[in-house]
Amino acid sequence: MPVDFNFMVGGEAGQGVQLAGLLLAKALARGGYHVFADQDYESRVRGGHNCFRVRVKDSRVGAIAEPVDILIALDEESINLHQKEVTGVTIFDGEKIKDTSGNGLFSVPLERLAGDKLMPNTVALGAALGLVAYDFEILEKVLRDQFGAGDVSQKNIKAARAGYEYIRREFKGEFSHQLSPISQVNRLLLTGNEAISLGAIAAGCKFMAAYPMTPVSSIMEYLAEKAEDFDLVMVHAEDEIAAINMAIGAAYAGVRAMTATSGSGFCLMVEGLGLAGITETPLVVVEGQRPGPAVGLPTRTEQGDLQFVLSAHHGDFPRAVLAPSTIEDAFWMTVKAFNLADKYQLPVIILTDQHLASSYATVDRFDLSRVNIDRGLLFSGKKAEQLEYKRHQITESGISPRAFPGQSKALVVTDADEHDETGHLIEDAGIRTAQVQKRLRKLFSLNKEIEPPKRYGPKTAKTTLIGWGSTYGAIQEAVDMMRQGGASVNMLHLNELWPFPAETVAETIGRSHQSYVIENNATGQLARLIKMETGREVSGRILKYDGHPFTPAYIAEAVRKEGC
Repeated sequence: MPVDFNFMVGGEAGQGVQLAGLLLAKALARGGYHVFADQDYESRVRGGHNCFRVRVKDSRVGAIAEPVDILIALDEESINLHQKEVTGVTIFDGEKIKDTSGNGLFSVPLERLAGDKLMPNTVALGAALGLVAYDFEILEKVLRDQFGAGDVSQKNIKAARAGYEYIRREFKGEFSHQLSPISQVNRLLLTGNEAISLGAIAAGCKFMAAYPMTPVSSIMEYLAEKAEDFDLVMVHAEDEIAAINMAIGAAYAGVRAMTATSGSGFCLMVEGLGLAGITETPLVVVEGQRPGPAVGLPTRTEQGDLQFVLSAHHGDFPRAVLAPSTIEDAFWMTVKAFNLADKYQLPVIILTDQHLASSYATVDRFDLSRVNIDRGLLFSGKKAEQLEYKRHQITESGISPRAFPGQSKALVVTDADEHDETGHLIEDAGIRTAQVQKRLRKLFSLNKEIEPPKRYGPKTAKTTLIGWGSTYGAIQEAVDMMRQGGASVNMLHLNELWPFPAETVAETIGRSHQSYVIENNATGQLARLIKMETGREVSGRILKYDGHPFTPAYIAEAVRKEGC
């Protein structure tokens, strides 16, 4: 029988909700299962309601699901908020939480078994895995890896074992689900931000400057931790303006450089983006979306920045916008972003969001032999006549040979004012026109680098669901659910957004009787972009902007209500 099982850990910030959820996900992944896990937390150090959902399957999984088979409730609020979602058992500490009612509640004396107030979450973790008769040795190894070989590790193992043995002894009857390890396949368990960080390292990034903002702060933390191992410089800048200009300076000097921020931080970076555009300096910017405007919901998810990043800055200059749809995508698109930035000498924006950034998924190890480093057209300067270097030389492709200051006899000059081929500022209308046209000519070749949208399901269908970025897993599963119910439906999903793949999108919409764009924003930004670039209008928009991601069931029901 196929395995599809859902855990949730709920409690206040400071109760170890995220750690318990992560350890649970790691233990299940080591048993050969595919795992998808997401975090839902408030913007506070202590208090508020947090939860960590872990979905486990014996086949690939790319989205959360709504029913909860086991809820670990570390406080009363978690029971009150989620009890209606629970189809199985709620584990809670009945000696601490008194006023409870409902079906499926099972009390475990978490704090008493832990022996202190620090490890009830570990006891609960052991109890949850005990309920499904999971191999405790796997959990023990995970705890040793997490806490090392010292006393802390032993205390956590003892606490987990106490919870495991208590529920195996006291729970009457057999729980309807049992999870035994199915293989010893060694997969990675990564967040989107970790995959972006690994992609940057694999691509040869040597400099990052950023100011911490959710949901991209963990990219800074990861690269700072790995900096010494990979000869990489990570700078915690004083603000986003400094961060993007530091990255531009590093890229101008010849190293692969990046910065990362959220929507409100990207607002501050926009002038720097224009500087990269006019000086033709390669730059990678990770823009992690969260609900806005202003500070919005700092720890929730949204896809509200699409139109913004496509047109940020005054004036016309080329850029590329990539929007990873999965953890694997996050790795490979980061590699591609650095290659596009160098090859076309322009800024490339990786548009992600809180859901993808902080969600965990099991992925196969990346085949690093596929990583190709393309530094683009470089200036050789070997011939005497080439020593009169023109940084912004007019070429048919729009791409000028690139030299690095101080690394050859070439004099490298550029300017944030409009400039001539040698990089010196000008006021001449003809030269201005020629330089604008030169930069925009890059789009002709860049357009060929953009991969077509991903298709899923039959080539032709009555209904097409269209999405972009992190909605991929939820829409894909919704298509499966609807097809099992007899619907004629397929999916078109965009992860490379600019230059826009207009021909493929227009063709797909033209073959469908009805099409629905599904996105996490209030105005249907992709739907507007499709109309702008193809002239075609989609049949409807399924929008969600409450700070929470889509689930497959939500999408399937919304499409059904639209008349599919």
